[in-house]
Amino acid sequence: MSKPTLATVWLDGCSGCHMSFLDIDERLLELAQKADLLYSPLVDRKDFPDHVDITLVEGAVSSTDDLAKIRKVRAHTKILVSLGDCAVTSNVPSMRNPFGVDAVMRRGYVENVTEARPIPCSVIPTLLDRARPVHELVSVDVFVPGCPPSADLIYEVLGDLIAGKPVVSGSRGRFGG
Repeated sequence: MSKPTLATVWLDGCSGCHMSFLDIDERLLELAQKADLLYSPLVDRKDFPDHVDITLVEGAVSSTDDLAKIRKVRAHTKILVSLGDCAVTSNVPSMRNPFGVDAVMRRGYVENVTEARPIPCSVIPTLLDRARPVHELVSVDVFVPGCPPSADLIYEVLGDLIAGKPVVSGSRGRFGG
């Protein structure tokens, strides 16, 4: 039997969840013996694979690029895991929501610069009307809260999922969808 496949995806967030994933340290070698990492910001592959067993997604859905990516990821993933508070609740990225896209873009690209230039319209992805948690746009199978979740928690959840065990509510804050 082949090993389960794994992917990690980074949307609108700080990369803290991926840093926590890397903090698994030498246990990453154990995970690599049990699952194949096919796609991640940590590897060089540019396109999301046709099928992945488990995908960890970090970050909120804040732009048209994020939305297209999460829809593609969901369509090609058996078990989708919202990893961290930005994916679970939209946390920090949602701090822009009360102000609206126009005000945020004006503040970031006009008011807070020393040399005035037009707001970019082709270099950066178009922002959605508000930053949203992943589960508002696609179905999520497992939620792992934390800012960021601890390396131990990520290791435990991944270990259970790779072994085919259900991930349920518990004292450590993880829960299934």
